[in-house]
Amino acid sequence: MIGRLTGEVLEKQPPQLLLDVNGVGYELEASMNTFYKLPAQGERVTLHTHMVVREDAQLLYAFIDAQERVLFRALIKTNGVGPKLALAILSGISSEEFIRCVHNEDSATLVRIPGVGKKTAERLIVEMKDKLDRLEIPTMTEFRLGAPGAAPLAALPDNRAEAESALVALGYKPVQATRAVEQAASSLGEDAAVEELIRQSLKSMVGG
Repeated sequence: MIGRLTGEVLEKQPPQLLLDVNGVGYELEASMNTFYKLPAQGERVTLHTHMVVREDAQLLYAFIDAQERVLFRALIKTNGVGPKLALAILSGISSEEFIRCVHNEDSATLVRIPGVGKKTAERLIVEMKDKLDRLEIPTMTEFRLGAPGAAPLAALPDNRAEAESALVALGYKPVQATRAVEQAASSLGEDAAVEELIRQSLKSMVGG
């Protein structure tokens, strides 16, 4: 199993990235909370990983810190939650906010995440509350854009299209993604970076 990788960031197309490790390019999928913390393309980074082996594919999921990976692993052990949904959950809200939702039994926030219906939200609260108590996950503070060490995603010809594509990959319906990104662009300005558009869109859809 591959548990950690250190290499140069070659490409960033959320929720996927390409990492060059001694000449070998690893394709990884990451939550948006991890993406916000990645350095610029061409710079080196160390990522914690979780490998999923299926009959038709071998997938690597990347996390900027070990705590998020612990939470991801706990999520995929929950009945009805696979890696894609776990990634959507960790993209829609911060790890700290998810833990708060579980402890406060806040299903209303969880159901705003694509793929999380009422029954799934209730199951997450019941099963994860017990797991979180055993995991003893350290307090995690939400990452904010502009914090030291953060680097924006490379500017693309159409940042809005890239942001919409990322949201669809996370499970949102195309019409939802388009509407959210349009609202974000209106609020942030047409020259807003891709990750700013994604973060604002997620905030509007999940945060209410």
